[in-house]
Amino acid sequence: MDKIQDAIDILKIYNQEHIINLLEKLEGEKKQELIEQINKIDFHQLKELYDNTKKEIEIKENKIEPLPYLDKAKLSKETKEKFDRLGEEVIEKGEYAVVTMAGGQGTRLGHNGPKGTFKLDVYGKGKYLFEILTENLKEANKKYGTTIPWYIMTSKQNNEDTYNFLEKNNYFGYPKEYVTLFTQGELPLLDKEGKLLIGKDMKIREASDGNGGTYFSLRASGCLADMKERGIKWIFIGGVDNALLKMADVTLLGMAVDKGVQIASKSIVKANAHERVGVFGKMNNHPKVIEYSEMPEKMAEEVDENGELKYGEAHIMCNLYTIDAIEKISKETLMYHSALKKNAYIDENGREIIPEEPNSYKFESFIFDAFEFFDDIAILRGKREDDFAPVKNKEGVDSPKTAKELYEKFWNNQN
Repeated sequence: MDKIQDAIDILKIYNQEHIINLLEKLEGEKKQELIEQINKIDFHQLKELYDNTKKEIEIKENKIEPLPYLDKAKLSKETKEKFDRLGEEVIEKGEYAVVTMAGGQGTRLGHNGPKGTFKLDVYGKGKYLFEILTENLKEANKKYGTTIPWYIMTSKQNNEDTYNFLEKNNYFGYPKEYVTLFTQGELPLLDKEGKLLIGKDMKIREASDGNGGTYFSLRASGCLADMKERGIKWIFIGGVDNALLKMADVTLLGMAVDKGVQIASKSIVKANAHERVGVFGKMNNHPKVIEYSEMPEKMAEEVDENGELKYGEAHIMCNLYTIDAIEKISKETLMYHSALKKNAYIDENGREIIPEEPNSYKFESFIFDAFEFFDDIAILRGKREDDFAPVKNKEGVDSPKTAKELYEKFWNNQN
């Protein structure tokens, strides 16, 4: 009874009376589940997140400056060999682990299932995105005489499907004892008035809290402790949807070791000043990825003395960290960004409403917002045609068609 009263009290304080009405109608297990969910929600945090949706984002131009980078294609033979040797040593010693963010569904691709289970139509028979990543890791293992521990972050929504898919495909030949699945956190959805949405299961609707939740989820799931036990020193974090992702790039790793930094990242040059990608920069003397929506147009178009874009290094979700850096970030609170999305819900009469317009806020933290906790980051510029073939949209740019072309072209050139 105390739990019910606690739930009712907090709902009253935060003007969520419609949930109290629902509670009164529910019985048994359904009621119990909703009460437990309510008592786990941080309503103070939710109110702050909702209040922030009403504030304008302010970025003062004079605080932003470009970040230096090294261009992989322009490294001298000696420098590249030095970096590669340093990187190889880390992997050969078994001090390297890889994290794949695979919490998304393939909805935008018209695919029913986790994004990693999407089959890319390459070489006639096709390959699943998980299969492509597995091949990438197996090749590194063979090359460096080791087995890299692989941690896959799923969401509550797709964890079971991901597990079943990997089991059914025997992990594409990857040693199962080196693969660990863990789930990312979630936050409730709020409508435009700040009210919680109810789902068909008569629970409060929640959605994944963004890729910035990876750090906390690594710690909360016990994966960070597992890495420490294995003697891991460096961790690579990348997405599941880049068919050309190099998860064990020894040049990137060696550069980070050589420069003595805690974080490093690979970039590619923006296609043009107005490409809709986040770019690396420094803000208030800390590294930062500046979203295209936050970059003043004049700055986006600025060029340096070589005629190159001053802010041309695009972030491609290809990030490297020391284990100490992950531990540090996992205890910090990242800022949240809100996005107005379409989400179905159950109204007070028990009817499902499927909105035609965006009706609710989803709150996410971004992985790159953690860069600001550090004084420095090492950036290695790669090449779009070697490093970036994302599968995001059903058609057009960053679609299965463009990813297939890039993937096949890259591998044809290797052979």
